[in-house]
Amino acid sequence: MDSIAPKREEVTGEVERRIVAQLLALMDGLESRGKVVVLGATNRVNSLDPALRRGGRFDREIEIGVPNRDARLQILQIHTRGMPLAEDVELDKLADVAHGFVGADLAALAKEGALRAVRRVLPEIDLEEKTIPPDVLEKLTVTREDFLSALGEMEPSALREVFVESPNIKWDDIGGLEQSKQELKEAVEWPLKYQKLYGYMKAETPKGILLLGPPGTGKTMLAKAVATESEVNFISVKGPEFLSKWVGESEKAVRETFRKAKQASPCIIFFDEIDAITPTRGQSFDSHVTERVISQFLAELDGLEELHSVVVIAATNRPDMIDRALLRPGRFDRMVEVPLPDEAARLEILRIHMKDKPFTDDVDVQKLVRETANYSGADIAGIVRESIMLAIREYVQSGKSVDDDEEMQKYRVTGNHIKEAREKVKPEKEREMGIYT
Repeated sequence: MDSIAPKREEVTGEVERRIVAQLLALMDGLESRGKVVVLGATNRVNSLDPALRRGGRFDREIEIGVPNRDARLQILQIHTRGMPLAEDVELDKLADVAHGFVGADLAALAKEGALRAVRRVLPEIDLEEKTIPPDVLEKLTVTREDFLSALGEMEPSALREVFVESPNIKWDDIGGLEQSKQELKEAVEWPLKYQKLYGYMKAETPKGILLLGPPGTGKTMLAKAVATESEVNFISVKGPEFLSKWVGESEKAVRETFRKAKQASPCIIFFDEIDAITPTRGQSFDSHVTERVISQFLAELDGLEELHSVVVIAATNRPDMIDRALLRPGRFDRMVEVPLPDEAARLEILRIHMKDKPFTDDVDVQKLVRETANYSGADIAGIVRESIMLAIREYVQSGKSVDDDEEMQKYRVTGNHIKEAREKVKPEKEREMGIYT
């Protein structure tokens, strides 16, 4: 419907306006035309001309939303009815993790799972023969792994217009930050995992979580890890991406992001560098763009009361720049500090980044931990990366063959490479001071 009856004030051509006017005239004349019922369908109801939506024209509006868990299970049962499913297939578990999938997405998921089963046995099928041998047909079953593999490569239709990340970062991939991890688990994972308990206790989950900390401490990684571990949809937005030179576009971008998240709930919206779009009002010189964005942001956060499955996580290293109205309870009501790593955390970060890499035994990890007192997690990862690059440079410049696998496998990253890399990679504070020296 939105293609033939858009808002008249937003169209430039006279033809579209005349079509809308004609449709309105015909709708008003339907009373004397017998039993004629007009059904319209759209996925952009706010783009329709408001004159069509009043009583006497389209009197009833029926919203066909995203199916819930039980509806997803029924849809999957319909689409897998004639499939030879393996014994390990649990459609109820599949319905649990297919968050935000509509009927068409679930039909595509069932089809893709079946195609993967066919591809698995295809080498055993002689395509020139008219029939498939019974022993091959017996192997043609759709397994749990087929469905999970297909699910990993699919995303809900509602999220295809926005940047959706499928993070594959787990809690174990982040060194230290145990307190920050625990607070995020309680705020995001637990309400989904222990829904009955939260319902019984009438507990309210936080709407917004603000991650505070210096650059490179792992704020973005924490947000990705909580999305992976809780198996929810994840929308990642950089703060400056919202700002547009066109009037109204910035607020529209905020509105659309929240709308998509609601459609694909349970969902996490992650705003990186949120201080770029929500600075303290009255202190900016950008034609009030950020003020309008903040107002829209506040409206969306306050509107989240109706939702139980959309969590907003934001990250900043400048909390002093954020408008105070965002930080009151009911908006960003949970502050999670992400500090620089202590000794134990630095040791864990080094072990994670040095794992499965060819380091010699003379690398003194404990000494490196003591020498990196003011380093962030990103700085420590930078030392490991730089030491490997120094080793590669030394190998290439020595003239040794890169095609000789035996020679190459003997080569290692040494303590000297680590020492040189540590002298080269400075912590954030020293880098900032270096700019002015």
